[in-house]
Amino acid sequence: MSSMEERDVGVAAAPGSSSAGLGVGAVGAAAEAVAGVAAMQEEVGIRREGPEPDPDEPPKKRMKIPEGESGKLEERLYSVLCCTVCLDLPKASVYQCTNGHLMCAGCFIHLLADSRLKEEQATCPNCRCEISKNLCCRNLAVEKAVSELPTECTFCLKQFPRSSLERHQKEECQDRVTQCKYKRIGCPWQGPFHELPAHESECSHPTKTGTELMGILGEMDQSHRRDMQLYNSIFSLLCYEKIGFTEVQFRPYRTDDFITRLYYETPRFTVLNQTWVLKARVNDSERNPNLSCKRTLSFQLILKSKVNSALECSFLLLKGPYDDVRIKPVIHHHSFSNDTNETDYVPLPISDSVECNKLLAAKNINLRLFIFQVQK
Repeated sequence: MSSMEERDVGVAAAPGSSSAGLGVGAVGAAAEAVAGVAAMQEEVGIRREGPEPDPDEPPKKRMKIPEGESGKLEERLYSVLCCTVCLDLPKASVYQCTNGHLMCAGCFIHLLADSRLKEEQATCPNCRCEISKNLCCRNLAVEKAVSELPTECTFCLKQFPRSSLERHQKEECQDRVTQCKYKRIGCPWQGPFHELPAHESECSHPTKTGTELMGILGEMDQSHRRDMQLYNSIFSLLCYEKIGFTEVQFRPYRTDDFITRLYYETPRFTVLNQTWVLKARVNDSERNPNLSCKRTLSFQLILKSKVNSALECSFLLLKGPYDDVRIKPVIHHHSFSNDTNETDYVPLPISDSVECNKLLAAKNINLRLFIFQVQK
């Protein structure tokens, strides 16, 4: 009997044991299924969110720029309104080619002068279309827009509109560089304007002795004497009996050399009943003047008529009535005869290379010549 009970119990226990084992397996399978679903959800979430951004990757073009990183309006306008040659904002006139590319007045004149020296047609540096004073025009809208853009004062570092910056730096800025009022008696002090009263109250030059001041005034008198000598010479020439003047027009030509050189010559003209010609050259006929930043003009006066006796003359060139070039008058003297009918090349007294570029950029150079015949 006991053996039969044990067998029944064993048979009864066997199904119990197998059902317990099946329960544990179902739990494990359910756990694995839940883990699989979670992993799939996580994978889908990652796909939806996308990969993590790479800090070294450049931003996309259509990404919205956060506030504060877009830059100020004037900084964005700077690249739009700047000169296409020097990449700086124009300070005066603004010219544009037929396609609208902007050039400041200095670069525009320089391009025309370079083309004259190289015997080439001047072109826009952006689109290579032809440019000239007839083809290009000023852009007044850009000039006004640039004048209203803020710029920094070089002395106080504050922002001001470009149209009012010059007046601020000359008259209003407290940090502008100024000189002592005793400069005329030798004080070398230079400093900010707000320190000027303190310096002048302590300046030692007003207490210098008369002997020290006489030495300083002597140097000033020499400079003044040179200027007065020029004016007195001009007034003396105006007292001469025979005075002649005419408008002269220098026209560009090229030499017949293998490497041609630019020179200027005027048509023949008559002054004081004599026939004359003027010639001019750039940088004393330098081989490649277009490669030089410093440019000069020199000229010579040639007598084409035959004379019976020597002709003592003084002459000078001044700017023409419709030109804005600045020429400082210098008087030259020469004795003309049949053997010495040409003067040496003398420099045209212009202030700097900028003025020279203005002359070279023009179609012709128009000046005024004065000739004074010295009476024997």
